[in-house]
Amino acid sequence: MTGQRRGRAPNQADVARLAGVSQSAVSRVISGDAATARISEETRRRVFDAVKELGYVANPAARAMRNQRNNLLGVHTFERVFPHAREDFYFEFLLGIEERAEETGFDLVLFTSTGAGGDGERKIYRGGTNRLNLADGSILLGVATDRGELARLWYEGYTFVHIGRREVPGAEIPQIIPDYRSASGQIVERLADHGHRRFGYVRDWLELEPYADRRTGYAEAIARLGLTDTSPGHLGAADLDQAWLDEVADGGATAVVVESVRLAEALRDGLASRGRKIPEDVSVAVLEGASADLAGQWASLEIPRKEIGRIAVDQLHAMLDDPGKRAESVLVPCPLVPGATIAAVS
Repeated sequence: MTGQRRGRAPNQADVARLAGVSQSAVSRVISGDAATARISEETRRRVFDAVKELGYVANPAARAMRNQRNNLLGVHTFERVFPHAREDFYFEFLLGIEERAEETGFDLVLFTSTGAGGDGERKIYRGGTNRLNLADGSILLGVATDRGELARLWYEGYTFVHIGRREVPGAEIPQIIPDYRSASGQIVERLADHGHRRFGYVRDWLELEPYADRRTGYAEAIARLGLTDTSPGHLGAADLDQAWLDEVADGGATAVVVESVRLAEALRDGLASRGRKIPEDVSVAVLEGASADLAGQWASLEIPRKEIGRIAVDQLHAMLDDPGKRAESVLVPCPLVPGATIAAVS
């Protein structure tokens, strides 16, 4: 590719010529309409490569602001996740972000309705314009991440970090990643240290990268330690398989790893109905943060959400201070919580 002539800001026609595509295709890609228009991944990538090489910015005001700093950090979520209570999953992420931003002299801009649609999902781009350009850089989080928008931000050179691991083809986006993979392996090791050799795994219904990391960490530890996985299907089916639960109650597995407290409670109820108790008969560990209940503290992992929010601010700050430096992702350890639901094999 060769750039456009100097002396003026690049436009969509320049992008189209450099990418070797039509201007309408460029417009569709830049407006976020590539999927609807059935534009191929290869074409989309060529457009973004051209956008990056030319330094094209759709919004002229944003183009003028690109090299200026105003000490504003954006926070954008891809769905309605701002908390109504301290127990909300995102509360401590936001608390850490706010605390660290204040300590480092940044103000926050909360993009709470950017491109909101009727389905509750929030878009970064509206009419081809990245409204996050109001801030020097932004922290992105949420479950319903739009990977196309992440790729476009990355190709355009906008400064951002994403909380949580997301695979974005063709883009090495900077991420702050809870290390679920290592924590899952450590939980299996802890159970093995208590003499457990026959394991089961119960998966939740979500098919996202953080859950893939948990499943990978579990499977790797089972293989590395020469343990037996008795789960139905591949690493267990979503929710509880009642026939498998009968086998667990009959001693088919002495330790079960589950992905959520909801599943752990269902497992406890299912075993109780079969005359079995946790941890006397079956040890159980949960691969998420778990509060104590009337039955005691679940053996689980801790998601250091406040620390992750603070790290995200520091990483964004470092990227803004050195724009030419390659953005790196950061793995954040998830400490284990001992709990009262693991016991030695009797």
